[in-house]
Amino acid sequence: MAQKPNIAIAYHSGFGHTDVLAEAVRAGAAEAGAEATLVRVDTINEEQWQTLDAADAIIFGSPTYMGSASGAFHAFAESTSKRWLTRAWQDKLGAGFTNAACKAGDKHSTLAYFATLAAQHGMNWLNLGLLPGWHTSSESENDLNRLGYFNGAAASTLADLPADGVHKADIATAEHLGARVAQHTAIVIAGRAALGV
Repeated sequence: MAQKPNIAIAYHSGFGHTDVLAEAVRAGAAEAGAEATLVRVDTINEEQWQTLDAADAIIFGSPTYMGSASGAFHAFAESTSKRWLTRAWQDKLGAGFTNAACKAGDKHSTLAYFATLAAQHGMNWLNLGLLPGWHTSSESENDLNRLGYFNGAAASTLADLPADGVHKADIATAEHLGARVAQHTAIVIAGRAALGV
């Protein structure tokens, strides 16, 4: 029987919007057959560090504040330096998601930051794998990838809306990301087993 992919979602949420996306990523991964675990990086404990170390894939998530991931996420990233030194996350798959109030909101900078962090750890970055939605007059803001990002899942939630105001298309896009990571992680696991590596 094939090994079930083990995916960790390492994220921070400031006002609950990114919590909603993290749960959507988790649900998408679980629906696609993975064991998926949420890890809040601002309250991470030793057991959760071990969860990240044991995962086949790590999906990073954070709101975009002032053009990058949140300060709490940056503090977590800096605290991974011992794992960087020992190559503990080498060859894991990586992916990312973010939310900002503006439709652009410099979310690309946060996703690029996540990809660089993954590269520093020797991880293999997995993109969103979707064409842009809502980019012609026949399309709608309810399309997957309605904001047209490629390096990960991006959401736009107006700053004065509560967490339940996260756009349904952005939630569905986050679910797609979770499922995509689960599917590709399963392929990598099967390939390694076939090659005996």
